[in-house]
Amino acid sequence: MKVLKSKFQMFKPIILTNIRTNVIKNSINKMATFPFHHVPIVIEQSGKGERAFDIYSRLLKERIICLMGPINDITSSVTIAQLLYLQSESTTKPIHMYINSPGGIITSGLGIYDTMQYVLPPIATWCVGQCCSMASLLLAAGTKGMRNSLPNARIMIHQPSGGVTGQATDIKIQAEEILKIKKQINKLYEKHTNMPLEVVEMSLERDNFMTPNEAKNVGLIDHVLQQTPSSKETMTRPDLTKNVSSSNIVQML
Repeated sequence: MKVLKSKFQMFKPIILTNIRTNVIKNSINKMATFPFHHVPIVIEQSGKGERAFDIYSRLLKERIICLMGPINDITSSVTIAQLLYLQSESTTKPIHMYINSPGGIITSGLGIYDTMQYVLPPIATWCVGQCCSMASLLLAAGTKGMRNSLPNARIMIHQPSGGVTGQATDIKIQAEEILKIKKQINKLYEKHTNMPLEVVEMSLERDNFMTPNEAKNVGLIDHVLQQTPSSKETMTRPDLTKNVSSSNIVQML
């Protein structure tokens, strides 16, 4: 969970509509949508002809957001825009956010977090691969009862980190700021996990890696899933999870 910005870059997604297959090949060379070497194109047949989408735009039609890679200003902007768009489409249908991230810039992550709390649709979060640092907070920030992890993912929580150079006064100002952010982050974990604040503070002092079952026991997630749940389960807002006792949390950590 870094305060300083990374050099990671990502370009905007594009949607290709009403084009033929031979045009798609030329468009692929111009696409650098996500931090992958190749972005698959999905072609749909309809009465009006062919429609082609990059895979992430097609998933967005199904109310699925993929937050993959480091969290920075660009990934944050794309994710926030998708959340706002899906809210404009429906305020009741759930949004599914799949997260595979090592974390990143705190302010970028908090922008996503605040938007998740701001929009009206329930948000199901899914840990795929890893949710570390700021990504673990976004995982926990989903609608309670709808926070999931696949069985072989890993989840890590820790306190903010960063670095600064300059005059002694400037360093002092930045140090005070990161301590404020640390307290703020601790309170957010307390809110979404039902862990007592003192347990949260102790847990975040160092890198704290968890299996999905361990994360479930401390209230970071609600379910460890082997396969896709039924539509009835995913479309219904479940009851709030029960509070986790501090003694059980300490034993798990």
